[in-house]
Amino acid sequence: MIGTPHNGRPLIEWGSAGVALEKETSGDAYVVAPFPGGVLVAVIDGLGHGADAAAAARDAARLLEAHAGDAVTDLVQRCHEGLRKTRGAVMSLASFNSRRSSMTWIGVGNVEGVLLFANPAAEPPRDALAGRAGVVGYQLPPLREAVRAVSPGDVLILATDGIRREFTAGLSAQDRPQDMAESIVARYAKESDDALVLVARYLGV
Repeated sequence: MIGTPHNGRPLIEWGSAGVALEKETSGDAYVVAPFPGGVLVAVIDGLGHGADAAAAARDAARLLEAHAGDAVTDLVQRCHEGLRKTRGAVMSLASFNSRRSSMTWIGVGNVEGVLLFANPAAEPPRDALAGRAGVVGYQLPPLREAVRAVSPGDVLILATDGIRREFTAGLSAQDRPQDMAESIVARYAKESDDALVLVARYLGV
């Protein structure tokens, strides 16, 4: 799928895949929300599973979509206030900025984030999000965002803890985002939890 910023040019292409532990009710959710000059992508994991986890994830997703252009630290704080009456959630967010060719990301809890560099000579070949322990809606850690320069072809992967951590083995930035998301879920999804993967390739402008 293509994410389109305000000027009509695609800034990212993306794909997602997931499985729910309880029939059609998943406590995991994702957001792909364009805003003028950029696009926000996020993965949210409501604590536990079932209807209450799904409700927390949906509430967070609505808040992120409604305020996609805000700073990522402000978005997490907004979700924290909005989820106080729910069981809470963990999440990772990344905001792509087309003007600066940059990505600002932040994580609270155990939603994994990995950035694969398209340049085969890049050393190291990938970067990992340094998420901080906490629960949005219950107990926030000190919030600290990180900014990364991105080049066309770089690929961001966000995965909930229903995906085994070794999912990064053998990944290639050349694969189609949807194919990559489906492959990760097929190979690394746990049978004991909801699982969700979002893959976004930065296209530049």
